[in-house]
Amino acid sequence: MKIARLFGAAAAAVTMTGALVAVAVPASGQDLLNPDIVPAMQRDLGLTHDQVLTRLKSEDVATKVTEAVGATLGDAFGGATYNAATGKAHIQTTNAASVGKIQAAGAEAEVVKFSARQLDSTVDTLNARDNAAPYAITGWGVDSITNRVTLTVLQGQRGAADTFLTQSGVDKSSVTILETAAKPSLYANIRGGDAYYIGGSSRCSVGFSTTTGFLTAGHCAALTGGGRLTGSNGAALGSWGAYRFPGSDYARVNTSSGWTPVASMNNGTAVRGYSNAATGTSVCKAGSTTGWTCGTIGAKNQSVRYAEGTVNGMTATNVRSAAGDSGGGFISGNSAQGILSGGNTATTYFFPIGAALSATGATLKTS
Repeated sequence: MKIARLFGAAAAAVTMTGALVAVAVPASGQDLLNPDIVPAMQRDLGLTHDQVLTRLKSEDVATKVTEAVGATLGDAFGGATYNAATGKAHIQTTNAASVGKIQAAGAEAEVVKFSARQLDSTVDTLNARDNAAPYAITGWGVDSITNRVTLTVLQGQRGAADTFLTQSGVDKSSVTILETAAKPSLYANIRGGDAYYIGGSSRCSVGFSTTTGFLTAGHCAALTGGGRLTGSNGAALGSWGAYRFPGSDYARVNTSSGWTPVASMNNGTAVRGYSNAATGTSVCKAGSTTGWTCGTIGAKNQSVRYAEGTVNGMTATNVRSAAGDSGGGFISGNSAQGILSGGNTATTYFFPIGAALSATGATLKTS
C-alpha cells in the first residue's frame, strides 16, 4: 500500500464553474491547534516548528481547493493528493480540457485514465465478491497516487489474486497487485486514547466525543458481545448504541449522567469539526499504548480483510500504532478524520468519522 510523502507551502483560490472563489488562509497555525500537536509532528514527520505551522495552513487550503474543484469536475474527477514539494492539492482529471481550470484554482493538474467513480465502482464490485476471495488476499482499495485500485496479497500468492480478479469481471488494467508480508489484525479488547473497559477485562479507547457520549470502533462491541461498559476509573460508563462490524467499523456509546463528553483529544487538542482531508495530509492519533503519534493520510476507500471479517471504506495511514490503540481518534489540525480500526506493522487503518456519524446518528462534540 503506497503512503504519501511529506509536504510543504500553500495555495489560496478555487475555480468553480469559471468563477474565482477565495479560500481564506489562517493567519497563524497556532490558532488551529493545541501546542502538543507541534512537537509530535516535528518528531514523526521530521519537520521544524515553523514547517509544522506552514504545513497545517497549506493543508487546510488544499483541502478546500480539492473539495470545491472536485465538485465542479463531477464524473471527470480522478482523485486528489497533497503534494509534498509544492504544498498544493494535486488533482487528477479524465478530461484534458479541465486542466487549465484546475491550475487556475491553485492546484496541480494531471490527466488520468480512470475517474474516481470508476475506481470506486471497481472496489464495489470486489466488495460484492468478498466471500469468494481467497485467504491470501489481504485487502483492496483506491490508490489516488497511481490512479488505480490496489489489491494486496500475501507474498508468493499473486496467482490467487489474478484468478480472483478474472472471476470478478473487473477491468484488470485498473488494478495493481502488490505483495505483503502479513495480514492485518484488529487492535481489539485493549486500551486506547481514553481507556474504557468491556465486560470488566476487555479494553478499547474513546475515539471522539459526541453530544451524548462518544464514538469508537465497532469491533470493540461486536467481538465482545456488547458487554458492560466501565470507564478507566472503574465506574459504570453507559450503554452501547448503534454499532457495526464487519462491513464497517463504528460504534456509538451513550454515556451515563456521571460522565461529561469533552470536545478534545486526550492530550487537550481541541476538536472543532470534521473533514475528509486529502491523501498526503498530516494526521495524528491519540492512543494510550503508543501515545500521540503522527504521519500522513494514505490511500482511501480501502477494503481490509481481517480474519474476523472485512471492513470497507477505510483510509490507510503510516501513523505508528500498536495493540492498545483500538478505537482511538485520528485528527488533522483540529478536524476529526476517523476512528482507528486495526492494521499491521506498516499500515494503520481508520474508519472515516463522517460515515460513523451518519450511520449512528450521532453529533460530534465541537468547541
